Amino acid sequence: MYLRNLESSLREFVAGDRSVLIFGPRQTGKTTLVRAVLRDAGNVLDIPLQDPGVRIEMERDPSRLIRQVTAMKERPIVFIDEAQKVPELFDAVQYLIDEEKAVFVLTGSSARKLRRKGTNLLPGRVITFRMDPLAWNELGWISESRIEETAVSSIGEIAGYSFDQSLVYGTLPGIVSIRDDRERKALLRSYAQVYLEEEIRAEALIRKIGAFGRFLELAALESGTSPNLTKLSNEAGVSVPTIKEFYAILEDTLVVERLDPYTRDTRKRVLKTPRYYFYDTGVRNALARVPLTEDLLYVERGRLFEHAVILELIRRTRTLADDCRLYYWRTSGGAEVDCIIDTGRGLVPVEIKAGEHVSLSDVRGLLSFINAYPDRVKKAFVITGGRMPEMIHERIMAIPWQYM
Repeated sequence: MYLRNLESSLREFVAGDRSVLIFGPRQTGKTTLVRAVLRDAGNVLDIPLQDPGVRIEMERDPSRLIRQVTAMKERPIVFIDEAQKVPELFDAVQYLIDEEKAVFVLTGSSARKLRRKGTNLLPGRVITFRMDPLAWNELGWISESRIEETAVSSIGEIAGYSFDQSLVYGTLPGIVSIRDDRERKALLRSYAQVYLEEEIRAEALIRKIGAFGRFLELAALESGTSPNLTKLSNEAGVSVPTIKEFYAILEDTLVVERLDPYTRDTRKRVLKTPRYYFYDTGVRNALARVPLTEDLLYVERGRLFEHAVILELIRRTRTLADDCRLYYWRTSGGAEVDCIIDTGRGLVPVEIKAGEHVSLSDVRGLLSFINAYPDRVKKAFVITGGRMPEMIHERIMAIPWQYM
């Protein structure tokens, strides 16, 4: 098991008799983490809903959970894995929490099924977390964090897996633990086909399964951009509203991260196209059907480098649980900044360049943003593939990705 950022918080809340709900895509390590945290707990009731027999029992009679808990001698910790598979259980969970009869740890890979059925998501009763693929500090890759607002320290060290490999194969724990790239390739293809192309397609209307499959590949190829909805509509063979619904499915099933445009007037954000990033570079590559070898980096290094940095920033702000919000910025004149960190107190623009060296001519977008918001920007950063940090402007520091 790898050290995970969420572990200390999970242990703290469970020890304090607080119930938690952990959302995250499949294979990100939710079940492994929970079982490790509960290993030494003496009174655990395990409800694995991925087991068809257990799931059918609970679907037929959700109140069975109440009877099982009340029959236990001591107040238990109840672990319900893949809770979204039986949404009807959530009313029983609420009752048992309100009556102080049990503490719950629930995991789920999709909020869509729960919302679609009007499921009680236990507001005010559970602490909600998000589990992601392995972050850079969990892999032991952070030398020193120079961006104060998203600073973390390495908590683990994983040998035998490089940053370049992560751009191709991603950082799902099961993929990182494999030592053979050919096996990684086979598992990623299988993961994409079985999980994403079947389970998530089942969220769409049956008559649109073929179109959704085509959309998945196209959306993966477009990952990290503001998608041209009309173009996607034409190529997938469905209407623009349907394309929007397909993206909503990917959001709700935690397959894509959404980055909205930054504007001074927040009312205008909903009028502009967001950017979507698939939650893992390896999954993106498998879905896009690009070659899963490191030769891919000769063609797509810049795009995959940006993708990985954006995902890491998203995971950082989620882990740090503060008020930071992430956006991107683009003007009608073409000035662009890859990521804007809005701390609530100021703005930290971040540009991403895969090359080792950058100059002021490479960061015109940053200069434009600083000029547009001079009172809100004290510093800006360029994330690079270089070796050491360097100042390239009085407000702009270029830092290698290990120093992010």
